[in-house]
Amino acid sequence: MSSFMPIISAVTRHRGVTACLVVSEEDGIVVDGTAQIGVNTNAFAALTASLYRKAGRAGESAGFGGVSFFELEAEQGRVLAAGKGGLLLVAVAEPRVNVGLLRVELLRGAEAM
Repeated sequence: MSSFMPIISAVTRHRGVTACLVVSEEDGIVVDGTAQIGVNTNAFAALTASLYRKAGRAGESAGFGGVSFFELEAEQGRVLAAGKGGLLLVAVAEPRVNVGLLRVELLRGAEAM
């Protein structure tokens, strides 16, 4: 069992979470994680890391500083990510997920990485 599994398990226990990944922020490579069938984790991880980096650049350009949490809401689901130390903790969730609780769990998990 990897050192990330307790963090991943804590995130995936939330109702509506379909995937949780630890991803390298720089290149989008999956370090560890779990996903339900149908989630293309490699492509998804790379695209999410790219979005997170771009959101960080936008935040810095606006004078807000770095990004600590990122959320993308779409018609059929959500992507949430929290970063720390070059790693991202990413969750894929259904629209009905409790975003507040999941955000707290992701920020806590990112801090522990």
